Amino acid sequence: MSLIRCTQKLLKELRVKPSEVEPEFGYIGDWHANLLRVERRKGVLFTNNDTLYSIFVFGLKRADFDHLDEIFRQSLFRRLRVEGFSQIQIEKVLEEYQSIHFAKTNNRSVLGSMNDLAFQMEGHIISAGGIGNLGLDALNDALSRIPMGALNGQYGVDELKAKLNTLIS
Repeated sequence: MSLIRCTQKLLKELRVKPSEVEPEFGYIGDWHANLLRVERRKGVLFTNNDTLYSIFVFGLKRADFDHLDEIFRQSLFRRLRVEGFSQIQIEKVLEEYQSIHFAKTNNRSVLGSMNDLAFQMEGHIISAGGIGNLGLDALNDALSRIPMGALNGQYGVDELKAKLNTLIS
């Protein structure tokens, strides 16, 4: 069982009671998530607590929030394939997220990094002339390659690769 730690805004949209269950140890651990509005549409920014690897899911409708856990799993699978992770690594990671609970945020450092990512994301979207011109894959590629201060200037994707290469050969 894994946790996605949600902001109050996202918990309200999900209409779920935050879980009090402690997460089990996993390969890459828990995530934080925040509800963002881009071009008057809803999206969710997911950021891994340990690596700060981030995934932005865009264009969500009200009904999508009823199965956000499945949307997260599908998005994670897609991004891991795009990033070139091995099939074994992808399977091990997805195994960790078969059961997902939503909880309150608990790490201000991750939230601060997410605010920085949201600011950078906005800049990429504006400079491209809109998210339609940029594309979601290009935006997610850019997000995972932003030097993060909390990682001493390293990229989230590089931290994730290092962690998975160490844990799963």
